[in-house]
Amino acid sequence: MLEALIILLLMLAIITGIIISPLVTAWRRNRLNKKLFPVAWLKLIAENIKPYHQLSPFQQKQLQGNVQILLAEKQFLGCGGLKITEEMKVLITAQASLLLLNNTRSYFPNLRTILVYPGAYIANQRSAVISSVVEERQVVRLGESWSRDQVVLSWQHIEQDIHSWRDGRNLVLHEFTHQLDSEEGKTAGVPILSQSEYYRDWSIVMSSEYQQLCQNVAQGRKIVIDAYGATNPAEFFAVATETFFEKPQRLQKKHPDLYRLLQRYYQLDPVQWR
Repeated sequence: MLEALIILLLMLAIITGIIISPLVTAWRRNRLNKKLFPVAWLKLIAENIKPYHQLSPFQQKQLQGNVQILLAEKQFLGCGGLKITEEMKVLITAQASLLLLNNTRSYFPNLRTILVYPGAYIANQRSAVISSVVEERQVVRLGESWSRDQVVLSWQHIEQDIHSWRDGRNLVLHEFTHQLDSEEGKTAGVPILSQSEYYRDWSIVMSSEYQQLCQNVAQGRKIVIDAYGATNPAEFFAVATETFFEKPQRLQKKHPDLYRLLQRYYQLDPVQWR
């Protein structure tokens, strides 16, 4: 009898947690959205995030709320002797927040920790050479996104991206796009879409554009989307996103179908940002 009662109480606790936890999260995020945005943070964003001035007042307010929520929910850790500053946290989350404007997606739910190195760092990479044989080697990286709970970034390259917004490369946008991609558990270049019928369009356009990029890279043709996007479909999605935000006019001109697809997904039109 006692054992049955304990099991019943545990089940009630679990059910209560399932029901109450999302409500508590929504309430906390609503409070953060309404919280007064620090003047020092606003100055940082206005001076360093180029698209900020092109956003509507509503979108600017959205971005400010996103920043406050991400800062409250994600942990930052400095690596390689780097001391994390408030400036670093604000500028990283402000760029990541561009991906969350005008939509109802959650705030990178798998992500718990953002690791920041002073510059490029060395990581161990394992790859299968032949069946049952795995090779491990050290590689130099600028960043990476782990589907389980982490993003790794190089602060030196984030600073470079801030001062060269139109070059089509943005480390924060790239790695956080991988987080969007992996929300369902697998990073394959297909994020969660708002309507089921959109998946067919996504598959057709992204597959075609990916194959075209691979061919252009192999033949040495001049391209708008960085060649790294030819690595695999997941990297293509991340690189295409960088291009969408940083070279929107060129992307729309050369790849109109891809631009329209990303415009619908992000619910933004960066071509209007001058």
